[in-house]
Order: sequence, then structure tokens, then C-alpha cells
Amino acid sequence: MLVIKQARLYAPEPEGVQDILVEGGKIVRIAPSINEYDGIGEVEKLQLDGRRLVPGYIDCHEHITGGGGEQGPRTRVPEAQLSTIFQCGVTTVLGLLGTDGITRSLENLQAKCQALNEEGLSCYMLTGSYAYPGPTLTGDVERDIMLIHEVIGVKVAMSDLRSSNITGEELIRLGTLARRGGMLAGCAGLVTIHTGSGKAGLAPIFYALEKSDLPLSTFLPTHIGRNDDLFSQALTYAKMGGRIDITAGSSKEANEKVADKICRYLEEDPQLQQLSLSSDAYGSQPRFNEKMECIGLTYATPHSLHEVIRILVEERQVPLETTLHLLTTNPAQNMGLQQTKGRIAPGYDADFIVYDDDLAITGVLAKGKKAVWEGKVLMKGTFEE
Repeated sequence: MLVIKQARLYAPEPEGVQDILVEGGKIVRIAPSINEYDGIGEVEKLQLDGRRLVPGYIDCHEHITGGGGEQGPRTRVPEAQLSTIFQCGVTTVLGLLGTDGITRSLENLQAKCQALNEEGLSCYMLTGSYAYPGPTLTGDVERDIMLIHEVIGVKVAMSDLRSSNITGEELIRLGTLARRGGMLAGCAGLVTIHTGSGKAGLAPIFYALEKSDLPLSTFLPTHIGRNDDLFSQALTYAKMGGRIDITAGSSKEANEKVADKICRYLEEDPQLQQLSLSSDAYGSQPRFNEKMECIGLTYATPHSLHEVIRILVEERQVPLETTLHLLTTNPAQNMGLQQTKGRIAPGYDADFIVYDDDLAITGVLAKGKKAVWEGKVLMKGTFEE
């Protein structure tokens, strides 16, 4: 049992200074003062003295087994480390494959997902890959979603030279499998769509919605900030009621541009209801020239997420409670976890971040356990030093 004392709570809405009672990894009670456990040695107390407490970040697009390979085997990106994920304030992750769906297998992805769960993170995964039809664990997308607990949807790529150039009709078939599998399993049944800079843009999604009865919630296009044309299409999709995901950059300059696009989105949706932010961490970030030749390669990390938050709050003057939706309630909605993740409220998982006065992350709790405290990482992967 744990009592967090005198936290300036953002749930993500500001709720003033509160005490929070945690038991069994869940939030049990929130009140201005919880004193009945004082003096009981078995109950841990964390005194925050008015420091800000916010929900743990949810990263709904992370290559936990590494991605890359666009310039040969030596360019395969390494796997994610638990300590790094926690240092960045992330307490829930959605893992998926990248360009390489051959040497980076779904079997390896599931094992990594299970390992991260055992080590204290909340981790889910998508079946499929860039390819269509993509790899599965059971031989079928619907069966993967129905039978494997960690799997909450499927990933595919479109409008990208590395993709299989999925058509609208194929997207309807894939969306139907994911939707039905999600209904049977009681999970999101999500189709996450890596969207490149290709000519088609979001056209296959618009076709699938026009020609089928699939709901808007089936499809989540990501990387929608690549260029102005794609972002304009994404704004149209959001106005229809669709959910969209923007990717953080790999440098301060890139994240300034991401923040600019988020501010542009806010002009259309001041409540920030349809847009989420993800890291694409451990996935490669190649640069192509006008001949579509790869001329450079780097990879992202989850550190970029909090940098975008700080730019929005400190430089763009977006209220913290608005900005937080990008990494809390909105990705929770994407993943079908809105009843357990993304908020600080009774019945929700006890996933928290503590900020200092300068908005730096000094503490992270995952399911009520300290993963980072006073800037020191306390929860590491089994073989981390």
C-alpha cells in the first residue's frame, strides 16, 4: 500500500493539491488529505510537497525489438531498454515491427513484450508489419488478436516506397479482420497504418471508409506530420472524427516543427481530442534524396516525447493540462485502454510522473512501484548494468 502526499495533481485536468491512495497497483482513493495510514510502517509514503503529478506517458508506436535495416544488416537498430523507457516517463508501450519483418519476427516481439511486462512496464503489441499480407503468429490476423493477450491490433504500411502499396479494398479486408478480432477479444482491434510520403497519402483510408461499414476508430494513421499535404489530409480525417498520430522528432529542431504542427492542429480542435503523439523509438529514420535513395540514417528514442511537451508548454504557452492529452487520454483511447490508463482517477492503474519546478521528470511510478525516483533509475531490465 502507498500514499502519495500533497501532489499538485493533473489528472490530466488540474485538481489542486491532493493525496492519493494506491493498493495493488491501482488508484483506490483521491482526497485533499488521507491521514488514517500515518504511523503504519507497512504503508509507504511519498511526500511531494506540491510537486506536479501527471499520468504516466503512453507511447503507442515503439519498435521495442529494434527496427531499421534499410542500409543492410549493420544498420539494424538495437532493442529498447527498460530503464530508458522509464527515464522518459513512459509507463505503457505499444510494440510493433518496422521495415524489417523478417529478421525482426513477431515471435521475438511477443517475447520482448512479455519480458517488459514481467519487468514492470505495461506492454502490448501489434501483429503484422510493413508488408501486406503481413506476418502473423497463428496464421491469421483475427486469430492473433483473439487468442494472444498482448496483441490488440495489426500494423501495415501504405503510401511508402518500402510498403506493399496496400489498396483500399485490401485495407477493408484487413480492417474487417482486426475489427472482428477486437470484438471477440474485447480489445481495440486497431489498424495502425505507417503512412509515408507517397502520392496516395491517406486515400486508401478514405476509400475504405466510403466503401465499407467500418467505423473511423478502426484506423490510426501515424507519422502524419511528414509534409504539409499529408498533414492537411490528416486534419480532414480528424474533422470526420478519426484519430491521428504524429511522430516526435529526433532533434530539438525537428521537435520544434512537430510542436508547430500540433499548434496548427489546436486551431481546429482546441480540446486536443483526436491527436496523439508517439516516439517511433528504436525505428530507423532514413533520409532519402529526390531519387528516393537512402542518403542517411538515424533512429529515434522515447526522450523526444517529453521534449515536445516542454516545447509546447514553455515556448508555445499551451496549457499543460491540454498538452498532456497527447500522451495520456488520447493514446489510451487509441489502444482501447481508456478505462484503465491515461488518467489519475480511482480504479485506474497507478502510473505516474513527477515533475520538478522546471518541468523535468524526477520520478516515475509504474503500477504503484517506483521506477525512477529523484532522477535515479530503480527498475532496470534483467541484464542491464
